[in-house]
Formats: sequence, structure tokens, C-alpha cells
Amino acid sequence: MHVRSLLLLISVALAGCATTTQPPIATVAHVDLQRYVGDWYVIANIPPWIEKGAVDSIEHYDLKTGGETPEIPTTFTYHEKRPDAPLRTLHSTAYVVDRQSNAEWGVQFIWPFKAEYLIAWLADDYSQVIVARNKRDYVWYLSRTPSVSDADLEAARMRIARMGYDPGKLNIVPQRQNHR
Repeated sequence: MHVRSLLLLISVALAGCATTTQPPIATVAHVDLQRYVGDWYVIANIPPWIEKGAVDSIEHYDLKTGGETPEIPTTFTYHEKRPDAPLRTLHSTAYVVDRQSNAEWGVQFIWPFKAEYLIAWLADDYSQVIVARNKRDYVWYLSRTPSVSDADLEAARMRIARMGYDPGKLNIVPQRQNHR
């Protein structure tokens, strides 16, 4: 009787720990890093805590080659809550994890921790991109321009929903024209 109770307790505990797993997010087949680097305006996101309330958000990527793996020094600039607030800047370094596609990166803000960065969708002309994570906790829709058409925004929402995100959590990031 004691073993049976223990097995029941273990199975209840394991059932309580079970989570719904989703398949990994597919990345694009290939990213030309030379074309990818430069400025990207954050149009919409499900942001980490540091980006909540950010406006005029821009990710800038550089490329350092020559080492074992390409490094992508990254500068994130934004204003906190209002466009007239002081400009804030964060620096990180991304490392290409999947050298076949260049679409999976690890981004390091604080050593030794790296965050997953998956290039899940990229326009053929490199004008827009969706960056995702398998945990489906954060997502970013970025553009080379500070605004996109309503049709492009809706298409991005649909792509993000198909990836398994709740599109109701998507935050539109205010962007001014020519603010850099």
C-alpha cells in the first residue's frame, strides 16, 4: 500500500510539472550577414523587461569576422517611455551558433549567459525580419524603416501567431521618423 501511494504521489507531481511543448521555431534557410548588419527599427515586440515602455527603439548590428565564428556587436538605443526622455544605450555581442544558415545566434549581455536569437522570417530584400525564441516568451518584428504598412504589420502578426505566440501580447513600439 505504501508503494502505491508513493507512485500516485509521484505521478500527480509529474503531471503538475508537465508543460505543453511546441515544436522548435524554424529559422530561415540562410542569412547573408553582410546584408543583415546595420540599423533595424523595432516595430512590434513581446519585450523582455528592459524593453517595456521603450520608444524609438533601434537595434544596430556590426560584423566582426576573422575569428572561429562571426561576432555581431550590437547596440540597442531607445528612449524610456517618451521620445523626449534621455537616449539610453545597451551593448551586447551576438555569436552565430548555426554556421550553415547564420540564422541562429546566441546573444550575450552578461558573461557567460547567452540568449537565443532565431531569425524566423526575413523578407527577401532584407527590409523586415522576425526574431523569435523557442520559449515563445519574446519576439521582435523589425524593419529597416521606422514605419511599415498596415498590411505588412498584419502579415507579421499572422506569422508570429503561426509560430505559437499569443498575438494579443504584441506591443507596437512608437517610432518617430528620422530620429537618429
